[in-house]
Amino acid sequence: MKKFTLQISLLTLSALFSCNGGTEAHSQEIYFSAIPDQNSTELVEKYNKIANYLASELEIAVTYVPSSDYSASVEAFKSGDVQLAWFGGLTGIRARAAVTGARAIAQGKIDPEFKSYFIAHKDAGLTPSADFPQGLAGKTFTFGSESSTSGRLMPEYWIREESGKSPQELFAGEEMSFSGDHAKTATLVQAGTFEAGVLNYRVYDALVAAGKIDPKVCIKIWETPTYPDYNWTAHPDLGEELIERLQAALIGMSDPELLAAAQRTEGIIAASNEDFAPLESLARDLNLLR
Repeated sequence: MKKFTLQISLLTLSALFSCNGGTEAHSQEIYFSAIPDQNSTELVEKYNKIANYLASELEIAVTYVPSSDYSASVEAFKSGDVQLAWFGGLTGIRARAAVTGARAIAQGKIDPEFKSYFIAHKDAGLTPSADFPQGLAGKTFTFGSESSTSGRLMPEYWIREESGKSPQELFAGEEMSFSGDHAKTATLVQAGTFEAGVLNYRVYDALVAAGKIDPKVCIKIWETPTYPDYNWTAHPDLGEELIERLQAALIGMSDPELLAAAQRTEGIIAASNEDFAPLESLARDLNLLR
C-alpha cells in the first residue's frame, strides 16, 4: 500500500511539473542552436561565447549545439532538443509554425531592414545597376541554402516580381544550384564556377573587408529592397518566466566582443512573431512553408 501511494504521489508531482509549461524540465540547462549560414568552426567559437554570457546572466547551464544545416536546426527545435535558436526569417517561421507557443523574442537592430546582394563574376557581362539585373536570364546561378531568407526566399520573390518568371524559367537550360551557405555562394561566384548568385549582404561585406573576396572579380550588381530577417526564437518548454529573463539577457547584451560574436555589433532589440507576418505570407504563396 505504501509503495502504491508513493507511485501516485510521484505521478501527481510529474503532472504538476508538466502543467507548468515545462519550466522545471529545462530550468537547469538550456540548449540552443543556430542556422549554419557561415563557416561552422567559426560559429562554434562565437556561439560558445554567447552560451557563457547567457549562463552567467541566467545562472543556469547554457550549451550551444551546432547544427549541420538549416533544416536540422528547425528539426532540433521542433523535437525540443534545443529550446532556443538563432533562425533566419524563413527557418524561424517554419519552426514557430510547427511548435505552438514558440515565439520570436529578439533580433539585431539591423534585422527589421535586412537585404540581399545579387553578385556576378566579372566575366559574366553583368554590371552594377539600381534596377533588377534582367541580364541574369540564361546565366548559371547559385542561391545559398534552400531554407535561407536572404539567400533564397526574398531573392526568389524579387526574381519573380521583376522578371515575371520563376527561377527555373529564368535560368532555363543553365545550371541553377543551392550552395548551402552565403560564404560558399560568394566563393563559387568568385571562382567562376557560377556566373552569378545571391547572398546575405552582411556576409559579402565582411568577406570583402577581410580580403577573402575581391569586389572587382565578384561584383555586387544589385541590392534588394529591405525585409525582416534573423531572430532569436524561444521554445515554450522553457516557460514564460524564463523566456522573459532570456529575452532581457539578449537585449541587454552590450559587450562589443559578445555583440561581434552574435554578429550584431549594432545591438539587439525585442522581436515578436508579428514582425515576420509579411514573410510568412510570402512563404505560403511560394509554397516554402513546410
